[in-house]
Amino acid sequence: MKKIILSLLFLLAVTLLNAQQVNVEPAFWWSGMEEPELQLMISSTNIASYKATVTAKDVYLKEAVTLESPNYQILYLDISESAPQKFDIVFTDGKKKITYNYELKPRNPKRREMKSFDSSDVLYLIMPDRFANGNPDNDQIPMRMPYKVDRNDPNARHGGDLKGISDRLDYLSDLGITAIWLNPVLENDMEGGSYHGYATTDYYKVDPRFGSNDEYVKLISDAHDKGMKVVMDMIFNHCGSDHPWMKDIPSADWFNNLGEYVQTSHMKEMYFDNYASEYDKKKMTDGWFVPTMPDLNQRNRHVAKYLIQNSIWWIEYSGVDGIRQDTYPYADYDMMIDWCNAVYKEYPEYNIVGEAWLNNPIGTAFWQKDSKLNNRKNTNLKSVMDFRFMGLSHSAFFEETTEWNGGLHGVYDHMTYDFIYPDIYNVLRFLDNHDTDRFLKEYPSDLSGWKQAVTFLLTMPGTPQIYYGTELLMHGNKSRSDGDIRLDVPIDQFTREGRDKIQNEAFDYLKKLLHWRQGNGVIARGGMKHYVLQKGVYVYERYLGDKNILVFMNGTSSDVEINLDRYKESIKGKSSGKDVISGRTVSFGQTLKLSPKEVLVLE
Repeated sequence: MKKIILSLLFLLAVTLLNAQQVNVEPAFWWSGMEEPELQLMISSTNIASYKATVTAKDVYLKEAVTLESPNYQILYLDISESAPQKFDIVFTDGKKKITYNYELKPRNPKRREMKSFDSSDVLYLIMPDRFANGNPDNDQIPMRMPYKVDRNDPNARHGGDLKGISDRLDYLSDLGITAIWLNPVLENDMEGGSYHGYATTDYYKVDPRFGSNDEYVKLISDAHDKGMKVVMDMIFNHCGSDHPWMKDIPSADWFNNLGEYVQTSHMKEMYFDNYASEYDKKKMTDGWFVPTMPDLNQRNRHVAKYLIQNSIWWIEYSGVDGIRQDTYPYADYDMMIDWCNAVYKEYPEYNIVGEAWLNNPIGTAFWQKDSKLNNRKNTNLKSVMDFRFMGLSHSAFFEETTEWNGGLHGVYDHMTYDFIYPDIYNVLRFLDNHDTDRFLKEYPSDLSGWKQAVTFLLTMPGTPQIYYGTELLMHGNKSRSDGDIRLDVPIDQFTREGRDKIQNEAFDYLKKLLHWRQGNGVIARGGMKHYVLQKGVYVYERYLGDKNILVFMNGTSSDVEINLDRYKESIKGKSSGKDVISGRTVSFGQTLKLSPKEVLVLE
């Protein structure tokens, strides 16, 4: 009897050992990818003491890496010859055995040929927590870290989610949007809730307060059905301080500056500063963004592979159409080149826009692929963000333009520097975003400056981005709080009846321009010619082949009459043009009269 009991106890112990849970990232992959190597990050109690084997005949274990923490093991598999299949990864330690069934799925044949966002699109930036609450049931749910939902607290979560966005796809389509950029949607299980999304705690999971992975995939599919693309916000520079990696650090070099907190200098100029010290370079790249966002070390090959693979997993899994990479210059320079190349290897037509926040276009152009200003390795980053235009836009369109300076002179001057970009059409242009003052700092009494700004944004060379609520005249000042520039959209304002008169005027104006811009090759791919201001009036032409568009902007608050002789090379002998907004015909005589702050877009 004693022997029987001991045998049963032994079998029970073996069963319990076999039931030990392992976490594998990524949970599945695909056969037929261009990259033949697959990294699997395994986490489980004392998993480093186990030996791993794989049962598939055409999947080969190249390398098994243990780290300083005993609870991680990293496997590198060769899947170059593999077919779609399921196979076992077996971990053994003496008499202990753990089996994990892994799947290589068949690759979607459409993924490799997918088209990304480009200058024919207009991106609409949404902070999911602040846009629309489609499912109140996921507002206050059990999470590891405490948080609260309170729409009156600008720093709390407000309940916006993926369903709220899905429910407004018709609204966005009606407005004329062709691409949606969402601030990060991945899990931010941080104390306080991290509503903005920039402190990731799980790279493979949508935050359950936004929805599920399946809901994210469905949102993208539904957007595609309505002719819209989706851009995913990613962060390689840092994760959240409540990420499991910070609770059980894989290795001492997984993060930078773990021993003593070092704040980044944010001096991104050091990349091209001939006089920059090594101390300042290291502080910029290895310092932490903020104390709750530990700085990942992308020079660690395992960290680099993990991040690169994660981005490819999301593209292949969800069909997301593009990536916006946060804090681009803060991550390791060489690793980011490897990342771009890895993405383009799998998806040749893919577009990535990097956030390199520099207030001089020369510094911004440094980061774009094939830049002649860059004396380092080619970044291979296709798209960059024009922060300088954002910085000058409010004063440019609201200040009075005089004969020789002020107002629209700033816009003219800024455009003269477009020559420094290798690809001007892959420059993201914007008036504001989630990190800046709203373009409208206060609610406007009239729309003249606003109309000129959105008109120029949608007719200048490049890829335009609109911040959510621009069409509703949402306003805010960052000096009051971050929450002031990230307000909730009042639910009634998604309908015409819920908006006031001036809001509907703004909505209709923007809608007209957005729909006119769709499929407009002159605007998306055409050249530009502009003229030195005359009497405070800015005139520019967009042209492609035998088609052209002529824009007149009066930057003054007075009636102006300008001589048209100087614009003959753009008028090309035509007697009139039709204004896109009003539909009225404007005659090209000897002179043209413009009312205060008037803007004309003439075909």
